[in-house]
Amino acid sequence: MNKAKLMFVVAGTAFALSAQAQLRVEISGVGSNQIPVAVGPCAGEASAPAQISEIVKADLTRSGMFKIIDASPTTNLMQVEATSYKARGADALVACSVQQLGGGQFEVQYRLMSTVQGNDLSGFRAPMPNQYGRLAAHKIADDVYEKLTGIKGVFSTRIAYVVQQGRQYRLEVADADGENVIPALTSTEPIISPSWSPDGTKVAYVSFEQRKPVVYVQNLVTRQRTVVANEKGNNSAPAWSPDGKRLAVALSKPGNTQIYIVNADGSGIRRLTNGSTIDTEPQFSADGQSIYFTSDRSGGPQIYRMSVNGGEPQRVTFGSSYNISPRISADGKTLAYISRREGGAFQLFVLDLESRQEQRLSDTTSDDSPSFAPNGKYILYATQNGGRRSLAVASTDGRVKQRLSIQAGNIKEPTWGPFMK
Repeated sequence: MNKAKLMFVVAGTAFALSAQAQLRVEISGVGSNQIPVAVGPCAGEASAPAQISEIVKADLTRSGMFKIIDASPTTNLMQVEATSYKARGADALVACSVQQLGGGQFEVQYRLMSTVQGNDLSGFRAPMPNQYGRLAAHKIADDVYEKLTGIKGVFSTRIAYVVQQGRQYRLEVADADGENVIPALTSTEPIISPSWSPDGTKVAYVSFEQRKPVVYVQNLVTRQRTVVANEKGNNSAPAWSPDGKRLAVALSKPGNTQIYIVNADGSGIRRLTNGSTIDTEPQFSADGQSIYFTSDRSGGPQIYRMSVNGGEPQRVTFGSSYNISPRISADGKTLAYISRREGGAFQLFVLDLESRQEQRLSDTTSDDSPSFAPNGKYILYATQNGGRRSLAVASTDGRVKQRLSIQAGNIKEPTWGPFMK
């Protein structure tokens, strides 16, 4: 087992935990070929700042990739017998221990073992502040996910979204499981289109607090805000470049809405599209060399792509007469978008940009605002449920679905944050 001590750094350490209502997560569907993993209570967990083993179980279950088998409590982490769980159908065993260090810190140790050879597959030992008990569990789940699937886990990432309750709007940040909700902005005017910076320390969004849409960038640690676009007319739809130095925005200052690129500090604004129709919802490609956007230049809204240096836009979507809200996976291979199909339903689709194969991921009928998880395996989006706006997550193979909701108010405009460094 790797004995190196790991320290986890999280943006937003200046925030105190919020008392806002937590998201409720419901899961349906399972992935194919689930991996059976045994997980037992951590030694010393009763004194831990969070029930780490239960959070690990919940994370792995929510992914749809794992079948959880209950294991016996860990007593001595170095003397755990993994091979006995093979007969119970487990391929791997997760064991952990927690020890209070004093001074507001605890230490978590974790081992991931093969039940066949009985050898260690991974592990770590890390001191952490008490307020990061849930983070420790998410990091364990991330490691299990990666070591057993070969894909990075996203349990320790964060999401942002807007909650509307009456005439109040809140931009909130939460863990990917909906816990640890932190308010970033509260206003009596609408807040829309939040977008994470690539390093996870800032969120761009549109606020109507000046009685018109204005694009801001807010530092989540210092709370400092910068006006990025406050031009004549509407300023909307901010999207970060992969290097975090620029944003693409949609501005109506020429009369019709067009795509512009601006530096993250609000300087150096440059017009990109020059059509006579509406161009909006820009998104940088994974390599930062192109912009995807929505345009009605063909007579109805479709998704186009063009170079960040200009040139002729190329149409990307053809599956229906109405396709909007492009989002690109981190590897640049998959486009997610909202498409209107039979009966006027607005549903989440993905398009393989190489094979041109299209797939519907949602079974709801009023979807919007898709956002890829940073590992590209899940998409967060907003939808309608029981007369309220709520959030949903679908795996990109369409097999696993989650719904995230709160007891009061509408929750919408989601965006999934990046991997934290």
